[in-house]
Amino acid sequence: MTAGIQTLWLVRHGETAWTRTGQHTGRTDVPLTPFGEQQASAIRTKLGARQFALVLSSPLTRALETCRLAGFGDVAAIERDLQEWDYGELEGKTIADIRTLHPDWSVWTRGAPGGESPDDVAQRADRIITRVIAAEGDVALFAHGHLLRVLAARWLGHPARAGAGLFMDTASVSVLTSHREDRIIQHWNEICHLGGH
Repeated sequence: MTAGIQTLWLVRHGETAWTRTGQHTGRTDVPLTPFGEQQASAIRTKLGARQFALVLSSPLTRALETCRLAGFGDVAAIERDLQEWDYGELEGKTIADIRTLHPDWSVWTRGAPGGESPDDVAQRADRIITRVIAAEGDVALFAHGHLLRVLAARWLGHPARAGAGLFMDTASVSVLTSHREDRIIQHWNEICHLGGH
């Protein structure tokens, strides 16, 4: 396998109290719920004994704990660029909360006041992609929904806002790779069912 021809596994962290209520969770270090821990453990079955040339995790607890419970905590390196979108003044708020003040708001087009714009997040995603393609082998990333959606959009050569069309469940696994000369999505938003089924 040559550099740049590999499989990139995107793993979204398990459930937290804020994902359950729909609150924007950027840099607040919210832990996994007990159910989120079960979800993260189920990822171990999905990834099995797979060997990765590189495993990276966001430094936030929900991603690190998902990585550990999935069986990769001892080989993962922390990557600050994998942190979730900085939602600034919108941190902890739901879409309904935000739209009472800004009826037409979307993070994908307007970004977050006091936080990051879509272009800011795209720049971080691009740095991660550069690191990924330098690895000689498959790579696993343990991170967050919006960040991973931007990363997938950038992998395909699209602007950050294209990530709006790529929904990710908690504790889901998505796979990016290349086919001939094109970067592609091989699998998207695969749920790791509890009990390994």
